[in-house]
Amino acid sequence: MLKNKTIKNLPTHIGIIMDGNGRWATNQGLPRNMGHKEGINAVDRTIDALIKLKVKFVTFFAFSTENWKRSKDEIDGIFNLTREYLKTKKDKFINRGIKLTTIGELSKFPKDLQNELTSMKKETKNNDKIIVNLALNYGGRNEIVRAVNNIIASGKQTVSEEEFATYLDTTSIPDPDFIIRTSGEERVSNFMLYQMAYSEFYFPSVLWPDFNERHLRKALKVYSKRKRRFGGIK
Repeated sequence: MLKNKTIKNLPTHIGIIMDGNGRWATNQGLPRNMGHKEGINAVDRTIDALIKLKVKFVTFFAFSTENWKRSKDEIDGIFNLTREYLKTKKDKFINRGIKLTTIGELSKFPKDLQNELTSMKKETKNNDKIIVNLALNYGGRNEIVRAVNNIIASGKQTVSEEEFATYLDTTSIPDPDFIIRTSGEERVSNFMLYQMAYSEFYFPSVLWPDFNERHLRKALKVYSKRKRRFGGIK
């Protein structure tokens, strides 16, 4: 068991691009959806570790607008795993003070899955130990375009940066301080493009299904040593 050593200067909001599920399954000689199943277990481990560390917000990039290009079997498998997770973990979320929120266009998801998400968000809305935000059918460009269209529909001619942010899906949560992408790939893949303007990045080589508290603590120690700059000259 890991010692609960204090890490100074923790981020308030961590964004996680969970990459490597398919490669993990291929390496094990297993179907891709087994990688997604292990990836959900990694989500659960990470939430537990973040609660222990007292990190307030985490956003998991769970299903992108580009993921619809995958095979129907893989997409259906992801949906089934998400249903199972929501049903089996609802009591845990409620009892441990975990609040569920989402970003993205849920209207394109199966109706029963939409209902499960809506129910869990409603039942956890007053929880405040940690906010677990799932990016579902989400893409940064899509979010910005939807925001622009909503501004046009409102009749406004101009908006400030602060006003523009209120039209984004993330209006109720702070921008991510720290973004982790697993599997060694070093790109952002259309994730929170507007919000990551001053985020710190970390690209560990571990595949997402193998990600655990030790990897998380290593990442946070790296973050704690960063000197964050917000555009000024120092």
